[in-house]
Amino acid sequence: MEKIDDDLLIEAYIKAVELNLERDFISILEQELKRREIVITHNLKPETVY
Repeated sequence: MEKIDDDLLIEAYIKAVELNLERDFISILEQELKRREIVITHNLKPETVY
């Protein structure tokens, strides 16, 4: 994950949520967002914080 830039990580996360991909994959992306201290304020789903 360290090799991809922040913009690509954010784009991957948003697309994964939109496509309703596996929860485990989304969780990995969320963990990396947290590690990088990136907060996504755009609510993709009512329960989505990141």
